[in-house]
Amino acid sequence: MRLEAITWERLTDATADRIAGLTAADGGPWLRVAVDGAPAAPTAELARDLSEALRIRGRPVLVVGSAGFWRPASLRYEYGKRDPDAYYDRWLDTGALWREVFDPLDPGAGGTGRVLPDLWDPVTDRATRSSYAELPRGGVLLLHGALLLGHWFPFDLSVHLRLSPAALARRTEEDDHWTLPAFARYEDEVGPGAAADVVVRMDDPRHPAWHRPEP
Repeated sequence: MRLEAITWERLTDATADRIAGLTAADGGPWLRVAVDGAPAAPTAELARDLSEALRIRGRPVLVVGSAGFWRPASLRYEYGKRDPDAYYDRWLDTGALWREVFDPLDPGAGGTGRVLPDLWDPVTDRATRSSYAELPRGGVLLLHGALLLGHWFPFDLSVHLRLSPAALARRTEEDDHWTLPAFARYEDEVGPGAAADVVVRMDDPRHPAWHRPEP
């Protein structure tokens, strides 16, 4: 993979330009974009910056964090609080994401653009009771978080913030090192570096580099 040095500002602008020029794969009026990366990667920050850049370009945006769709603790911790396979397979409620986020943006399913931005607060372990958000036609969903690829979610563009195993271990809090086997499994089974449309190598976050295949 050939990588090109880039600043975060240029990365944001170039990616926003590309998103603004996309047509949804299903022909619908909404775009769905993933910002994928381990918790040590700034997926939320990049999603926020992209949302601001897209609004400047006249596109309505809804930013959704995947952690708002984690399952309740009783299900996440069924095999213990530090089981990497459960983290990989069971923490994210993919069914809820389909029902509350992707189906409302699917014209074939009668989508209306009415999306639930989060369902469950993993800190309080309670339902968030958030109100639905209306994403206007022509709008962009930015879903950010970890382990997003490989679920057949209908992303029109995916961005993967990539860390080498050594950098991931170095930048992951020691108490969270138990998750590292889950990300090794993600590399083996999904290969996000090959699956994503845009790959940003950020072993040194001050000097990112990216690989951007031609659209």
